[in-house]
Amino acid sequence: MVFSEKQRRVLTWWRPDSPDRDRQAIICDGAVRSGKTLCTGLSFFCWAMSSFQNRSFALCGRTIQSVRRNLLSDLLPVLEKMGFRCAEKRSRNMIQVRLGGRRNTFYLFGGKDESSAALIQGITLAGCLLDEAVLMPRSFVEQTVARCSVAESRLWFSCNPESPENWFYQEWIQKAEEKNALRLRFTMEDNPGLSEEVRERYASTFQGTFYRRFVLGEWVAAEGRVYDFFDESLVREAPEGPFEEWFVSVDYGTSNPTSMGLWGRKSGVWFRVKEYYYDARAARRQKTDEEYADDLAALVGDRPLRAVVVDPSAASFCETLRRRGWRVKKADNQVLSGIRLTARLLKSGKIVICKGCGDAIREFSLYRWDDRGQGQDQVRKENDHAMDEIRYFAATVAGKESGGGVFAGCVERGAF
Repeated sequence: MVFSEKQRRVLTWWRPDSPDRDRQAIICDGAVRSGKTLCTGLSFFCWAMSSFQNRSFALCGRTIQSVRRNLLSDLLPVLEKMGFRCAEKRSRNMIQVRLGGRRNTFYLFGGKDESSAALIQGITLAGCLLDEAVLMPRSFVEQTVARCSVAESRLWFSCNPESPENWFYQEWIQKAEEKNALRLRFTMEDNPGLSEEVRERYASTFQGTFYRRFVLGEWVAAEGRVYDFFDESLVREAPEGPFEEWFVSVDYGTSNPTSMGLWGRKSGVWFRVKEYYYDARAARRQKTDEEYADDLAALVGDRPLRAVVVDPSAASFCETLRRRGWRVKKADNQVLSGIRLTARLLKSGKIVICKGCGDAIREFSLYRWDDRGQGQDQVRKENDHAMDEIRYFAATVAGKESGGGVFAGCVERGAF
């Protein structure tokens, strides 16, 4: 394998002959596809196996699934080729690694919310690697760091940029020297395995804030319109002729508006051909679940519907649809990764908003970031009903078929 100068520094910072050898931690942040994850993981395992015997280490991500997908899927084959013997025990979320006469155990942890900190309490660690640390709650990161109490233990962090108000940026990146941490900022140029064609594709995939974050590797705040690239040039006539399959996506409201979109697939593209939008406040009358089910049936007509994608919080409406014989799919409701995936699918033409979807088009022009996010990217809870419903469809159906889930994961890994 060929490594860049910055990657080589990550690989060797802990070695006795390195000028960085006295550092207690390393932080690798920056652009997507910049090569930081693989070299960070490779360096972590080499350090652990050359420095310790019969010790425990932690491999942490937002979820255990993301640790396996984003880190281990590429890393373990490389380690095996280097002579490491890795025995993964999936039921126990651990990997036993042997190299020469040494053996150590690596435990997998997910830090998705505040309750996750309890999962790692009680264990004694010789080191930890936190992949996408910026996506984990502070309590989990601090608990993990506190468990590294073995002499000569070290900390390893990697992440893509988020808001500069994010706690990890404030407490670790801004205070790297104070914490005796080596901070290295990566760009795509630091990955020699990335072709110019791929770099250009990623550069064209991102826009605005997310271009600056995920391509340039800058910590900048999200502001303005969420889909700032969307305009009338992306709105098309619904194609004629038969469609391959049909779905409906629903954002259900009682006093808030209910939005439904009818999606048809043709030649690998999903078209939102029709919509239903009812604002109970404006109409001064709330509708029942049965009435909304009637409206959905009218939207679908005689089309053979595969399923209705609904926010799982609308439990009573979902049950009403099931009783009528509709197949219901619970929507993936992760907001930020869903927004990034929706933007990618819109820009690439994999999903298309058709003329006649006036309320969706209106909301695209009004849907904005909330500048009161207090360190986290948040959207304003207004003009968001068609936006939520379109995001449900992108994350639950269209993105899965186009491989978008993997892409979103790497940038959630969050990507525009």
